Amino acid sequence: MASSSLLRRAISSAPSSSLLRPMSARLFSSDETVLSIETSVPYTGHKIEPPSRIVETSPKELLSFFRDMALMRRMEIAADSLYKAKLIRGFCHLYDGQEAVAVGMEAAITKADGIITAYRDHCLFLGRGGTLVEAFAELMGRKAGCSNGKGGSMHFYKKDARFYGGHGIVGAQVPLGCGVAFAQKYNKEGAVTFALYGDGAANQGQLFEALNISALWDLPAILVCENNHYGMGTAEWRAAKSPSYYKRGDYVPGLKVDGMDALAVKQACKFAKEHALANGPIILEMDTYRYHGHSMSDPGSTYRTRDEISGIRQERDPLERIRKLILAHDITPASELKDIEKEIRKHVDDAIAQAKECPMPDESELFTNVYVKGYGVESFGPDRKEIRATLP
Repeated sequence: MASSSLLRRAISSAPSSSLLRPMSARLFSSDETVLSIETSVPYTGHKIEPPSRIVETSPKELLSFFRDMALMRRMEIAADSLYKAKLIRGFCHLYDGQEAVAVGMEAAITKADGIITAYRDHCLFLGRGGTLVEAFAELMGRKAGCSNGKGGSMHFYKKDARFYGGHGIVGAQVPLGCGVAFAQKYNKEGAVTFALYGDGAANQGQLFEALNISALWDLPAILVCENNHYGMGTAEWRAAKSPSYYKRGDYVPGLKVDGMDALAVKQACKFAKEHALANGPIILEMDTYRYHGHSMSDPGSTYRTRDEISGIRQERDPLERIRKLILAHDITPASELKDIEKEIRKHVDDAIAQAKECPMPDESELFTNVYVKGYGVESFGPDRKEIRATLP
């Protein structure tokens, strides 16, 4: 679905290359033979019968999952380097390890459905149709960024694909997402909104207020707890008396999902969308893991061991799981997958080079996008050094 075109879109934003053309022709297989694959672990339901563990997929979709997750991971690793080089400033929260949630969710929905999330938002933006150049330009505060260089890492945005951001206030995106779901129901759009939050935000009071009114009005809202097991540096068991987040809705059904298995995520999101359109809200708890620390100021090793991190990489890595499935079903040889990864590295490097050439926003942009058009403070005049204020 939407996921399969991610690298194709990314390639279209890069300079033409003789290497890109034959690779893209080779990789974008049209083989849609139906494969039935069992999820890594069973789903666990709360007040609902879980979906089947058998997920239908195809060689084409598995390859698209591999490409998209490899692209997302490379982007995040590159962002780490750019931050350490001081080309990215301020806050920066990386998503590597959690890519299966973004990719699996996109495979189950359409662009008519909305997504809103917290500040770990780069990969979700990419999945919604954003380009690498837009992502890196925004991270580096350039005018060509998805938020015109004014949002930075925590405030990616793509209105035309109903990606409503990146939010820096913990948990505040959930009531907004429920509001989007209200609009979808009011306008009879037949679509849903996924409101993503972390285990650290799961104890926020506003989340329960939003869930309550969503349940009262049967809104098509899907609350997705991306449980990576650490709220900043605090383990979930130290912050939550009940870390079974999929049960937190009490009267609202919930489902626990292996968030490191893209196929399990796809099946769960498809199931949740059907439920939400017919019955109202549902909670999905994605059992996932982040490899980096909470943010760039967090080494990620003071509250967990390196053995824990390497153990997750070896046993549950979402990208490696898809690689094993591709090889097990003889879809393409291991050497082809290595070629994909090499090409992705080159493409990411090209996108960074383009983003670095983009100009910074004009100083006058400090005064825009603050008040509704026609009000607020604006700069004008031949050198834009005169300021005028208009308030209601």
